[in-house]
Order: sequence, then C-alpha cells, then structure tokens
Amino acid sequence: MASVRPPAQDWALRRAPALEEFEVLADAAFHRLPNRFKLACEGLIIRVEEFPDDDVLEEFEATSEFELLGLFRGRSLAQPDSLHSGQFPNMVYLFRRPILDVWAEGEETLGDLIRHVLIHEIGHHFGLSDADMERIEREAD
Repeated sequence: MASVRPPAQDWALRRAPALEEFEVLADAAFHRLPNRFKLACEGLIIRVEEFPDDDVLEEFEATSEFELLGLFRGRSLAQPDSLHSGQFPNMVYLFRRPILDVWAEGEETLGDLIRHVLIHEIGHHFGLSDADMERIEREAD
C-alpha cells in the first residue's frame, strides 16, 4: 500500500525519530501483532540499536553497516533444550539507522517497516517460514 507523502514544505520540518522515539514505535508495532504471536514471545527482549556492532557485521559478512535491519540472537524455539544456565535471553535487535535508510527510500510507513522487521526477526525465534511470517503480517494489518 502506497503512502501519501506530505507537501515538500512539510518535509523541511521533519526529523528522524531519536532512539527513544524509535523504541516507542517498536513497542507499538509489537503490540499490534496477533495476540497468539505476542503471547508466545514471553521472555523475548526487543532492543533498538543505532547500527549492528562490528562483530555482527563480520559474522554476516556485511559490506556496510546499513546492510542489516534487524537480528535475532538466542535459541530458536525450533531448537531443543530451551534455556541453559548462563545462557543469555532471546533478543531481537532492530537497527535504527539502517531501517530509517530503507524507509526514506521507500513507500512504506515507518511503523509498517518496523513491524515487518520485527515479525521477521521474531519469526527466527519461532523457526517460522517466510510464508508463515507473511501470514502474520497480514493478520497484523
């Protein structure tokens, strides 16, 4: 769905949301997800960072810090043995600047783009297929 862009003069007054504002948008996107999906996310932590760190960029052989929009870290529910002593909790990272870069070049609203990345990364937690994630996005609309 294409969004309607405001007149050019309105863009002169716009600014990208700060990290804290982006966290509010991510929280709102999470709360718009289907209830059964949210309930299954118990214990999952969602963090917003400016960019992926150097270790992540190297791990994914990224050629730019703008290449990754999000990341799931932890043990997928599709894997056996859910939590071991000393294991960090499952986390989804949303990378603010790369997401803003994609948003600035596209037609999608920022909230919809954040929701898309969030569903995709949480989908890794559940071991979902792309088709499953697309269905959840349709249900969240």
